[in-house]
Amino acid sequence: MRMPFVKRDREDRPARRRGIVRSLLAAGCGALPALAFPAPGLWWWAYVALVPWLLLIRTAPGARRAALDGWLGGAGFVLAVHHWLLPSLHVFLLPLAALLGLLWLPWGWLVRSLLGGSPSPARAVAALFAVPSGWLLIELVRSWEGLGGPWGLLGASQWEVPAALRIASVGGVWLVSLLVVAVNTAVTLLVAVPGPRAVGVAGLVACALVAGSAAWGVGAPRGHGTVRVALVQPGVFVGAEGAERRFDRAEELTRSLAGQRVDLVVWGESGIGADPAGRPDLAARLTALARTVDAPLLVNVDARAADRPGIFKSAVLVGPAGLTGERYDKMRLVPFGEYVPARGALGWVTSFGKAAEEDRRRGGAPVVMTLPAGTGAEGLRIGPLICFESAFPDMSRHLVLDSAGLLVVQSATSTFQDSWAPAQHASLAALRAAETGRPVVHATLTGVSAAYGPDGRRVGPVLGTDASAVAVRELPLSTATTGYVRWGDWPLYGALAVVGAVCAAEGAGALRRPGPAPRGPRARRARGSAGRHGH
Repeated sequence: MRMPFVKRDREDRPARRRGIVRSLLAAGCGALPALAFPAPGLWWWAYVALVPWLLLIRTAPGARRAALDGWLGGAGFVLAVHHWLLPSLHVFLLPLAALLGLLWLPWGWLVRSLLGGSPSPARAVAALFAVPSGWLLIELVRSWEGLGGPWGLLGASQWEVPAALRIASVGGVWLVSLLVVAVNTAVTLLVAVPGPRAVGVAGLVACALVAGSAAWGVGAPRGHGTVRVALVQPGVFVGAEGAERRFDRAEELTRSLAGQRVDLVVWGESGIGADPAGRPDLAARLTALARTVDAPLLVNVDARAADRPGIFKSAVLVGPAGLTGERYDKMRLVPFGEYVPARGALGWVTSFGKAAEEDRRRGGAPVVMTLPAGTGAEGLRIGPLICFESAFPDMSRHLVLDSAGLLVVQSATSTFQDSWAPAQHASLAALRAAETGRPVVHATLTGVSAAYGPDGRRVGPVLGTDASAVAVRELPLSTATTGYVRWGDWPLYGALAVVGAVCAAEGAGALRRPGPAPRGPRARRARGSAGRHGH
């Protein structure tokens, strides 16, 4: 009586093995785009990195399998792009990747629906618009702070490409992501879909025209004066007295600027472990430094506030006359790193990795600071961002709308010193500069520190993770208003409209269904199987 079940189990084993192999292949294909980001920095790879994943999904035997391929590929992408979080999250990175990978599940269905089998020209054209738009909506959802924020947006891999920076000035990093995925979709049509290959060629030509028009038609912001900014990077100091030694080194480096003409000195995130508002000795020490270099200091405090309960991460401006009263408290915090979501239920994770033992408090509003009178750049308005916040395009845009002429990022990535994270984080400042048409400085405790002009191009060499040094960069200022500052996140609204229109057309039957996929060799049925007549 058991023999039919044993035979069926044996017949199902090859199918299960094929399913496992396909699942592993989907996760591997999803991980491929990670090579386009720093540190590998193969920016050109981004334009074909999605093709293997798209080819796999379009051959899925059904919508359920396509959705699974999308999910597993998304998990592979998240795991590869965020692999440097392993020292902090340990094994918890795996369920996090699986959770975020669910965002790609409907995208897998969409890809197969439009590209599967032998699509009509109408479906191929719809795919050129809808597949990139669907990807962009995924980037929008996972950019929510609670899901980890907008780290690893595909468009951010193009931070060194002048044409991409000009595109970013029009539609932000979102428009760059849209273009990159559109190229991948066009290449997939070109190499895998015999009928509408002309649509793939037309898509590639259209993408090239958009990039070329941006490169030559969208001018870089015109300069309007300059500002000299010093970036102080003390380096790595560990041990019980590490924080105090780091402060001493930052003080020494800052003092070396005496006699040089600098307009602003910037320290990295968490450079000070006590609130100078409640420590007159510390405030006096910083004030003396500002007098020595004849320039204001923008320092960063990670400590309990002197005038309210809780720990804040704050940018504090100190002038030659003392504390200016200008202070910005970090608003968007790193999940688990700076606070534990639903600590009552998830507080146990602090026993593993490096999750925050106590939640930091959030600031209430962005702040634009004005450099004090009597300094070289008197009246210049600066917009501070703290670490993680430089990944959010909307934050820098709002600072510029509030009249910031210089954006300053204070960061610390010492936990991930030997990973891809420091270089990736520094590269984000190039996108923020191009989007807003304002110079951006990215100052860290331990590297990578860098500065970018209002066109998004780097000014001078970076201070790497092996440096304990100070660098002075003369940056051009600009008062130009970019398209992104003026119109905001319009590519996201366009993507939502495209996906909605395609789904409506699909529901109404306006797009002809794809033809069947090419059949493989006919499988031989085992003797006595259900498919054999008379048995």
